[in-house]
Amino acid sequence: MIDATDRKILDMLQSNARVSNLDIANEIGMAPSAISGRIKKLERRSLIKGYSANVNYEALGMGMTAFVFVDTNEKAGNNITAAELSKIEEVLEVHNVAGDDCYLIKVRVKDPGALGALLRDKIGSISTVSSTRSTIVLETYKESPVLKMSCVPETDKE
Repeated sequence: MIDATDRKILDMLQSNARVSNLDIANEIGMAPSAISGRIKKLERRSLIKGYSANVNYEALGMGMTAFVFVDTNEKAGNNITAAELSKIEEVLEVHNVAGDDCYLIKVRVKDPGALGALLRDKIGSISTVSSTRSTIVLETYKESPVLKMSCVPETDKE
């Protein structure tokens, strides 16, 4: 699926999405135009979904992280709840899960009061939501959107 050069490019872009093609080319030993072509190909194949800045949530006053299990009364295969949860600004992730609950969501809020308001006013107002269970994060030791390419199985075939 991807070769060693693509892996290096993806690692570098995940570490710093603003790294220049010239810097990548110098690190890998290729021409900047070849790097540009490879990046465009990775984007077309949806291996690169987009570029973003990692913000400091605590500095923005959104220092509380919570994981919320959401149970619903919707039929299997219906994604109404997922779509509604995805619209809520404080919700960072929405996962359909196996087990006692239907969804696991990750939220960022200011404090316990803001979490209560979110659960009551936004999540609780979704008609398909039947219950929630929350786990508040006390400390975070690792939080990263980065997947090191050394974890990806080697195929080196297109």
